[in-house]
Amino acid sequence: MKQAYLYDFDKTICPGDAGSAFWLFCLVRRPWIIVFLPIQMIGGACYLAGVFKRAQRLCSIHSFVRFIDTEKMLDKFWDRRQKSIYQFFIERKRDLPTVICTASPDFIIKPICDRLGVEKLVATKVSIRTGTIKSEVCKRFEKVQRLKEELPGCEFAEVYSDSLKNDIHILRLGKRAFHTVSGRVSEIRLDI
Repeated sequence: MKQAYLYDFDKTICPGDAGSAFWLFCLVRRPWIIVFLPIQMIGGACYLAGVFKRAQRLCSIHSFVRFIDTEKMLDKFWDRRQKSIYQFFIERKRDLPTVICTASPDFIIKPICDRLGVEKLVATKVSIRTGTIKSEVCKRFEKVQRLKEELPGCEFAEVYSDSLKNDIHILRLGKRAFHTVSGRVSEIRLDI
């Protein structure tokens, strides 16, 4: 892939955070997964404190997936949530491959990427079987590192993100950069 369009996912082409939305979706349908909340809170606290990387990885918010039919639940989740994908993304004529780069777990985002014809997904690697985080969280400068590793030499004609603060690194990779807010898109200049 020599050139592509690059998009963040959460709040850029779909409202909210897909990882949290999937957890809530599963909680409503499988209320007993609330028993995992203490483990998830430990992982979250370790993440926020920046300590105990192993605990962060093992105690992820998605540790409950080992006890559900995750693939079936993902199908139902995206059947419902696909309607919320912003129209600018759905209607956009793309003459170059599409890349999505997100901090959300790859196993959650991959099904919707397949449905939408996205050619490449770069995301946080999380086991669909155990919920264990298997890579660095794909956010901020880590996104740039992962894009360079997985798409060496690729140039981005356009980059889209909802967060100028968190995604400034990937926005700077684009020949053109776009800020998205609730499905509205505006081009921005990055002369910094």
